[in-house]
Amino acid sequence: MFKINKLTRLVLVEFAGPFISTFFISLFVLLMQFLWKYIDDLVGKGLDWWTIIKLLTFTVTTLVPLALPLAILVSSIMTFGNLAERYEIVATKSAGISLQRLMRPLLITAILISVGAFYFSNYVLPWSNLKAGALLYDVRQQKPAFAIKEGVFYNGIDGYSLKVGDKDEDGKGIRNIMIYDHTAAQGNKKVIVADSGKMELTGDKNFLVLTLKNGTSYEEQSKRRNSYDSRPHLRYAFAEQVIRFDLTSFQLNRTDEDLFRDNNQMMNIFQLQSSLDTFIVQRNARQVQFEKDIKPYYNFLRDSTVLNLTANAQAVVPLKDSSLAYKKSVYEYALNQARAVKSYINGSDEELSARQRQILRYKIEIHRKFTLSIACFVLFLIGAPLGSIIRKGGIGLPIVIAIAFFLVYHIISITGEKMAKEGQIPPWQGMWQSSIVLLPIGIFLAYKATHDSALFDADAYLSFLKKFNRKKK
Repeated sequence: MFKINKLTRLVLVEFAGPFISTFFISLFVLLMQFLWKYIDDLVGKGLDWWTIIKLLTFTVTTLVPLALPLAILVSSIMTFGNLAERYEIVATKSAGISLQRLMRPLLITAILISVGAFYFSNYVLPWSNLKAGALLYDVRQQKPAFAIKEGVFYNGIDGYSLKVGDKDEDGKGIRNIMIYDHTAAQGNKKVIVADSGKMELTGDKNFLVLTLKNGTSYEEQSKRRNSYDSRPHLRYAFAEQVIRFDLTSFQLNRTDEDLFRDNNQMMNIFQLQSSLDTFIVQRNARQVQFEKDIKPYYNFLRDSTVLNLTANAQAVVPLKDSSLAYKKSVYEYALNQARAVKSYINGSDEELSARQRQILRYKIEIHRKFTLSIACFVLFLIGAPLGSIIRKGGIGLPIVIAIAFFLVYHIISITGEKMAKEGQIPPWQGMWQSSIVLLPIGIFLAYKATHDSALFDADAYLSFLKKFNRKKK
């Protein structure tokens, strides 16, 4: 009994280190990819550290579905690769302990991780998607941070364009100031020029107070009524003038998160199912209404459907005579009616297609809640026997093989999801396609590992080729 407990502890300790390190390294790499993608939207916005920390925390949580399967695959390969490389698997087998018994602790661990992944995907992930999506939207809408450079016009303040020639080292004293006032929305009709001044922010940083000294204001007045040539020009000099600029638009304004709750990625499985039922009922009602509206314009025969426009036109245009003008009026009305029917059919088809795509997205999201947990189990089923077969530990060959299998899994997943979104295959097939493909591979590898197969042993293949050449000679 003590031997079994000691062996279980050994396997779990061997698994814990690679799993934790691989999981956090994967999260870090994915987070760097996120920052690289949105670097232009984040840099220069003057965001405080708390906002940045919240955004990164929510984003890291949304990246767990990608990092968790990869961590399980890599750690399981490394664990059994290390055990095989140190001949510990051979020692346990010589002691009468099978590979299945050796895998049992990690198998139970993988099942627990899969169950936790389901609850994470159903409850934590929608909340994280909501928080991260709303905060990222607000950050992307945020204006760049307030920064006035020397000798360059700054247009960040609404209604103004200003330039400062020189700035003191403290950033407050300024000289050679020029301000264009566009608040009247009538062009460059007002200009303020000053020799020197002082620039300060209020305590709450909501306003910029600009104190100008020894300056002149130029303003072109509007054209007077009943005057064709008179364009008054106003100019006045001042010894000191104070201008306040509103900077509240530079602050991060938070949007109501309820506006994002209708997104399918921000719902749990119960909310998704409720919304899906509603969309299906609405789609079916719209389809019934479409058939009801279009039916009067068609004659439904046994072998074909004929557009019945002429008869309707004759019902509208009273039968008076069989002259050419009458026939022309009938067919013109029928032609206009055909155009209206075609336009209505095209519009209804686009609307029904959009509703169907929305239904598919919600079905895909429901299946996604389960695919993460099953993927963790399937990749463990591949990694554990694969590590015992290749008999290599560390970060060399196991990492290469793990990344290769994960790429196959990821490519099949995104391909199936894309085909499901386009309606080419059912949603369940698109979302479960990767697990369906990889599960037989895992079972095959487990069978080979149980029977000590030299699946990745180059010497075994060379020996087979030598025997084949001898027989051939």
